Amino acid sequence: MNLAFCHDSVLPSRGGCETYIADLARRLTADGHDVHLYARRWDPSALPAALTFHRIHVPRVPRFLRPWVFAAACRRALASANHQVTVGFDKLPGLDVLYPQGGLYAATVAHNLLKYRRPLVRRLAGWLRLLDPSHCSYSVLDRYQYRRQRLLVVAISEMVCRHFEEYYHLDLANLRMVRIAIALDRFDERDRPRRRLEWRQQWDLAPEHTVALFAGMNYRLKGLEPLLRAVALLPAESPFRLVVAGSPDTAAFERLARRLNVAERVRFIGYCSDMRNCYFAADFFVHPTFYDPCSLVVLEALACGLPVITTRYNGAAEVMHPPREGFVIDDPHNLEQLAGAIKQLLDPARRAACAQAARRTAAQWTFEQHYRQMLAVFAEAAARKHAA
Repeated sequence: MNLAFCHDSVLPSRGGCETYIADLARRLTADGHDVHLYARRWDPSALPAALTFHRIHVPRVPRFLRPWVFAAACRRALASANHQVTVGFDKLPGLDVLYPQGGLYAATVAHNLLKYRRPLVRRLAGWLRLLDPSHCSYSVLDRYQYRRQRLLVVAISEMVCRHFEEYYHLDLANLRMVRIAIALDRFDERDRPRRRLEWRQQWDLAPEHTVALFAGMNYRLKGLEPLLRAVALLPAESPFRLVVAGSPDTAAFERLARRLNVAERVRFIGYCSDMRNCYFAADFFVHPTFYDPCSLVVLEALACGLPVITTRYNGAAEVMHPPREGFVIDDPHNLEQLAGAIKQLLDPARRAACAQAARRTAAQWTFEQHYRQMLAVFAEAAARKHAA
């Protein structure tokens, strides 16, 4: 099959969607499929050599116009090609398949407002957003891209399926649900003890400490503020420690940790180029997000045998069976519930049972299964295109 992937940037070291595109392209080319990448920038060392690259040149324009300009440039480049299926992963109208890894923009906006604890502040933030030209531009583009009649839309979780019905009233005949998956072989645990010892020492963590890992780039959306407030509710003598990985922009949260008197229990490590170091150094994973279509880091944590605490706003929670692998809380602002879940995972026996269940759950949904489902979507899209 001749496939074209379109995405602004494919730098797998940044994780998330870009890692997924690399994994899917690698699996497709290994099977002999002809895969082309249309992008503005990419890291060839992290992508399969058999991939064919097409650079999309985009002029300097205001931020709110960039997705429109990139999408138009992609369509011009694709017009002279003869791909069986064209695939987009974010804000790209005019293609055959859309697999929005970030979910719907409308849902992202609505859930972003939930990070404010006070309803009045939420309303004010919502009104102010209407003055943002990027918000208006992205809202129009997000709706526009789903209007194509023969477009196949792939939802990353059941939650995203519900959002397509709720926000855009998408024709269910054009919607397929293919849950995201990870390549389990990326988390070889043979060197786990070495990494655990090395990185715990580097982060000043003692063997007796029970370590929770939080990972994300958008700290506010992923719930770091309520997590720090929940840590303040834990007993002072608790062996609990929290490692915060992701964005290096931690100043505001370090100040909050000091105000809450939990700074000694939190390690802000910034960007981590190899997340195995974080997963293997931790005892459990906590992700009290306000919105995640299907969090890749949660699936990775489960694959590494880490019990997980997350929220019902995370599509990845659908693969869990709480309290078997961990806990799913209703609202990140419910500090007592969040702190209570952490307290339960401070118990070594419960933590060990959850860790075993986490590995079993991760093993049930493999990347190979995901790949076969995506092949079926691509074949259906190719048939629709040929029939038209």
